Amino acid sequence: MNENDQGRDELLAAAVGLRERGEAEAARQQLVALAERFPGDAQVAYQAAWAHDVLGLEAEAVPFYELALRGAGLSEDDRRGALLGLGSTYRILGRYDEAVRLLRVALIDFPRDGALRTFLAMALYNTGGHREAMRILLTLLADSSTDPDIARYRGAVAYYAEDLDATL
Repeated sequence: MNENDQGRDELLAAAVGLRERGEAEAARQQLVALAERFPGDAQVAYQAAWAHDVLGLEAEAVPFYELALRGAGLSEDDRRGALLGLGSTYRILGRYDEAVRLLRVALIDFPRDGALRTFLAMALYNTGGHREAMRILLTLLADSSTDPDIARYRGAVAYYAEDLDATL
């Protein structure tokens, strides 16, 4: 590790610490400066995107998310988080088709991720894909709910997830 990398790591850790302590604006400012100093650094870009999102600055978060996902060096968990963050951000900005495309791609790598599936269902709802959105959510409910009342009907919920219009 060279001296420049060590300085980057310390500055990044300090900025993330600010965000984790609820000092989101200070963290955002430090992360923007760090992103300017280390352009193309996927980890810095991801943290900068997150800091913008925390502050409700979704439009400003997008280029950081996109940069983070184009770059190398994200852990698998951070890559999943960046995909979720960008998909969610596209959706909240009304970029529904982009959200659906991105979240579908994310689910290729993370097919069991409940958060990705949930946000895909919301984006599908926004694009008129109500049937698929319901299928995704009912399947997720059947697969993951610990509610004893739902568990009692898990088989029926899973069945209807595949054919909500089924009748006798």
